[in-house]
Amino acid sequence: MREKTLEQLEGAVWNAPDLDSYLAATCHALRRKPLGDFSVEDLRIMIGQGIGLPHLLPLALDVLEQDPWAEGDYYPGDLLASVLRVERGSWKQVPQVWARLRSLVVRLDDIPQDMQESIAAFRSQEKI
Repeated sequence: MREKTLEQLEGAVWNAPDLDSYLAATCHALRRKPLGDFSVEDLRIMIGQGIGLPHLLPLALDVLEQDPWAEGDYYPGDLLASVLRVERGSWKQVPQVWARLRSLVVRLDDIPQDMQESIAAFRSQEKI
């Protein structure tokens, strides 16, 4: 699966973005990038936009289980922050990944101040 792109996995090719925006162009380009070549920043961007979640959330958890504070281009933990903001309904497609995330979040300690509210909110959720 990691050698495939989101376009291949989803069977959908997007038209070129109508907007002249860095984010739109980046997301469009990342849909054509093999998943195995995704960086932490690539994952953060796409997950933050809600794109390709069933395919990208498992990859993000692979990274986060190694380093919960994995950093894209912004700050330590920005990938985790992006994953924590995923809408609850999206997790129904990948319940096993939700379980992995819950297990990870329960074990976190020394949580940076700017992440404490997000972590507490996630911990308070019972089920997807």
